[in-house]
Amino acid sequence: MRVPVQLARVIEGSASIDFSESTVIEFGTPREVLFASKTPLEFADVLRVRNSDGSLDEEVRVVAVQYQTGKTLVAARFRRDVPNWIVKP
Repeated sequence: MRVPVQLARVIEGSASIDFSESTVIEFGTPREVLFASKTPLEFADVLRVRNSDGSLDEEVRVVAVQYQTGKTLVAARFRRDVPNWIVKP
């Protein structure tokens, strides 16, 4: 799949979003995405995921992490239904 995206941690109550990391979605379904992150993340963290053309700009919640030296492998679930995000019209 390999979809390049930017990540931002969503802070409850904060209006500003700082896209601080670029990564690649390695695998995705209509409900979940898998990617690696250099940012230390934990279960239940909320992130905003955005691709370069803005056709994907959604919040996800971390549902699983696997720590490796220098990076974290992340499984995250969309917080709402995102129809057809994998296939562009």
